[in-house]
Amino acid sequence: MIETSLPAIAVVVSFMALLYAIILIAWIVRKPRGDSKMQEIAQAIQDGAKAYLNRQFLTVGILAVIIFLIIAFVIPAGDYNVGVWMAVGFGVGALFSGIAGYIGMNVSVRANVRTANAAKKSLQSALSVAFKGGAVTGMAVVGLSLLGVSGFYIIFTKVVGMPAQVAANTLIGFGFGASLISLFARVGGGIFTKAADVGADIVGKVEAGIPEDDPRNPAVIADNVGDNVGDCAGMGADLFETYAVTLIAAMILAASTLTDTLGTMGIEYPLALGSIAVIASIIGTFFVKLGKKQNIMGAMYKGMLVTGLLSAIGFYFATDYLLGDVYIFLASLVGLGITLFITIITEYYTSTSYKPVKMIAKSSETGAGTNIITGLAVGLKSTVLPVILILVGIFLAYYFGENSPSVANGVYGIAIAAIAMLSTTGMVIATDSYGPITDNAGGIAEMAGLPEKVRKNTDALDSVGNTTKAVTKGYAIGSAALAALVLFQAYKEELIKNVTGGEEFIFDISDHRVLIGLFIGGLLPFIFSASTMQSVGKAAYTVVEEVRRQFKTIPGIMTGKAKPEYGKCVDIVTRAALREMVFPGILAVSAPILVGFILGPLALGGMLAGVIIVGLLLAIQMCTGGGAWDNAKKYIEDGNHGGKGSEAHKAAVVGDTVGDPFKDTSGPALNALIKVINTVALIIAPMIAGYTIWSL
Repeated sequence: MIETSLPAIAVVVSFMALLYAIILIAWIVRKPRGDSKMQEIAQAIQDGAKAYLNRQFLTVGILAVIIFLIIAFVIPAGDYNVGVWMAVGFGVGALFSGIAGYIGMNVSVRANVRTANAAKKSLQSALSVAFKGGAVTGMAVVGLSLLGVSGFYIIFTKVVGMPAQVAANTLIGFGFGASLISLFARVGGGIFTKAADVGADIVGKVEAGIPEDDPRNPAVIADNVGDNVGDCAGMGADLFETYAVTLIAAMILAASTLTDTLGTMGIEYPLALGSIAVIASIIGTFFVKLGKKQNIMGAMYKGMLVTGLLSAIGFYFATDYLLGDVYIFLASLVGLGITLFITIITEYYTSTSYKPVKMIAKSSETGAGTNIITGLAVGLKSTVLPVILILVGIFLAYYFGENSPSVANGVYGIAIAAIAMLSTTGMVIATDSYGPITDNAGGIAEMAGLPEKVRKNTDALDSVGNTTKAVTKGYAIGSAALAALVLFQAYKEELIKNVTGGEEFIFDISDHRVLIGLFIGGLLPFIFSASTMQSVGKAAYTVVEEVRRQFKTIPGIMTGKAKPEYGKCVDIVTRAALREMVFPGILAVSAPILVGFILGPLALGGMLAGVIIVGLLLAIQMCTGGGAWDNAKKYIEDGNHGGKGSEAHKAAVVGDTVGDPFKDTSGPALNALIKVINTVALIIAPMIAGYTIWSL
């Protein structure tokens, strides 16, 4: 029967994705690495990135072991030893998430020098290397995520003998492991990359007046390392958990509400969509090629459009065959539509081609103050259209799900829309990871003294990379919002299943418990963002002091006769990132536990609603505003408003410095915060149903 084979098909497809990643790796490493100077610089970046990730995984690994033991011994075993299996899932989810990021980072730091060397030949050659390097991360993420979810589902149902409903709920352990690693990767990587970037810019660009990626800057290697550990490994882990958690949330929801009407089909149907999307993403990568106009962003759009179109065609036939229900197919189209329009909206606010970025650049003529004011305004305004888009998407997906003859469940329609939105994950991550590769390629070209035409090609690639990174963050945040809604509903269903008094759990804001939770949830993104931004500031301060020290105490740096001590800056930001990522991680895990057990399930429900709404708005404002600040600086550097070295450029550098922790640390990490809190709430729901320490 096709129904029983869907998880097995998903496993096969996941191996296809991983095999394709291996083929891409083999193609990339065969490309020439350039001259000895280029290789020396690339090796320094590799060593720094590897050292940081190794230390990060060691630190997080200790915490993961503790959580593994807590889950194994605290979660009730039940008839199928659920607690132990949930703990195993947690461990594997954390491991797979780390592996996906590690693979992507290791390929990224090898593709950068090969991209710089390919830029000697042509823009297309450089684009091909950079994009395929990014595609490795994309394929690793979707392959390992789909493998973990479908593989564990098969183990739980076929080997352990769990009913499908129990198996679906047990999968949340895998999602929690992925979410936790995502949080630490985002926070730690974000602190690393922005502390190095800010430190390098303040002393290098503003004080010393030297160009970006100048080899005389002691922080330049740390800055290039940060691009990889933050934007590559961090984003990889982020979308890994988003992809996995969304699949799991949909399966849990189906297990709670649809088994009487659809049997296991409602649970396994999301795996079919995931499998189709992976194949579509693989095919889509072959369409990323420059046309006659040499439009790099256009090449990216071709790949994404092909992926989306093929996914839609596959969704139609799969839905018709498995469910015979056009309404659920329409719900999937809603998700694809959100992906398309959120990409367009984000590009509008962050690309140098449109008014918002040009407006920030123009304001820089009157100083850093007006630059920052305008950038903040653009960031705040950028929340309007994405939120309206998400709300329309929620309405339509709910409508199609509610009116579906086979499902008749509005929230399941939202879940399918979220899965469809994530159908392009492989392609989206490819375009995102392309960004740090091209950024590093430009840095290597600058430091190795390559001809101007090479730097022109890498700058063109890098400028688009800033936009693709901003688009990816918008995409991740939008999908997180839909996934969080599904997780919220799954939390409610778990409470209903485990309560003994027949309580319906209506989250009414007139109930003081819900209202208290709502305010706590709304407060958490601000506490979290303040902590992560302050961490960047503290780490950047130490980098600034170190760079200033080296400029003063090492004669010959500015004349190029002496080599800076790059390793000291790398070590400073590594230690700072690992130290500062602990509190945000503890906050995300402990908050739902404390609220749930002390104030009760209704207060926790209110907290989930608060963190979803406020976290979504704050994340969009930070990510989009930060991206706009960054490209406003690059717009000036392209020769507008006085160009490099002008007063407008100095003001734009300050604005970009403010925006850096917005777009690469706090903003993206809010995505992980939302998911971690909702996932922990879902895990503890059976234990807090009908129970509270403080009876209000």
